[in-house]
Amino acid sequence: MQKEAILISACLLGVPCRYDGKSIPNDAVWQLAKTYRLIPVCPEVMGGLPTPREPMELQGDRVVGQSGADGTSAYRKGAQIALDLAKQYGCRAALLKERSPSCGAGEIHNGRFDGGMVPGNGITAARLLTEGIAVFHERQIDKLVAFLEEKA
Repeated sequence: MQKEAILISACLLGVPCRYDGKSIPNDAVWQLAKTYRLIPVCPEVMGGLPTPREPMELQGDRVVGQSGADGTSAYRKGAQIALDLAKQYGCRAALLKERSPSCGAGEIHNGRFDGGMVPGNGITAARLLTEGIAVFHERQIDKLVAFLEEKA
């Protein structure tokens, strides 16, 4: 029997694709590979942005860099590619990097580049949610597993 697939932020698996060129490997995320098939994504890179890249935050429906550069189209393109992969692999859920303007689920940076947070979802998280794919962040692994086990 094939393992169920979960879309995963690549930076949580150790891929150095974050805006600062780093990763945030998470051992608990790797433990999921024992039971599930992990499908790594970095929507920002898949949308055409380089690594490293300028920090960006959501301001309304736009993704804007500290310099004022508009990254919205790249973020939307990456979100669509991530969604396409989720559908291709039959993912019912995603585990994404918290607070990101792309992957953040439930809480994101406030758009003022001051470290503040506001309730909301990043571009990719929102896109997945509108298509019925459940989205969790790395501090919600237990909730993710419970969701997948409940829906099995």
